[in-house]
Amino acid sequence: MAEAAAALFDVDGTLVDTVYLHTLAWQQALRQYGHEVDAAPIHRAIGMGGDQLLDHLLGTDRDRSEDEALSDAHLALYAAHWPALRAFPGAAELLRECARRGWRVVLSTSASGRELDVLRRALDAEDALYAVTDADEVSASKPAPDLVRSALEQAGSAPDRAVFVGDSVWDVRAAHRADTPCVAVETGGVAAEELRGAGALEVHASVDELLRELDDSVLARPRAGRR
Repeated sequence: MAEAAAALFDVDGTLVDTVYLHTLAWQQALRQYGHEVDAAPIHRAIGMGGDQLLDHLLGTDRDRSEDEALSDAHLALYAAHWPALRAFPGAAELLRECARRGWRVVLSTSASGRELDVLRRALDAEDALYAVTDADEVSASKPAPDLVRSALEQAGSAPDRAVFVGDSVWDVRAAHRADTPCVAVETGGVAAEELRGAGALEVHASVDELLRELDDSVLARPRAGRR
């Protein structure tokens, strides 16, 4: 039988406008625990899981005893913005159009629990989803390939029958390590040149632009699979 074709989507910064809210929440959480970190390096680390983000910002030789408290503080500060979260224009429509064209649409996100529930409500595209994979299902977060591989497994798809859509260099690198091509969008605030440099096959200014240009994208139609 032909293997399923899967369109795998990151959520934060790709489908829902959260990157700068995460940046602010992490900066405030770090400050609460005596770490003064500029917004720019925090922004560039968004897309990593929280564990790897703290390694990236504070170093691997730090005292890790406060990591859980830092993550809890970040989540509490970020949660204050949940009532105002919004999906990017065209996000839900893109998921539905991919499903209509024959892709199994899977959300692949570092969020979990209540945070993931809030993101899914903001996105409002449950009818388009084949599956969802989240941080609770893997041992390592992006840029490790675990989330991408978990999404492939849930979709029943081989890497060469899938496309991953993300907004950060960490998304692109995770997809590359899972041998899955990546389409990127600039909605997370990362420039097209940097996304292409990380290995993105295509870069679009927004998911709405990707939707309009879908016929010219690798997401136009699933490729024929192996038998």
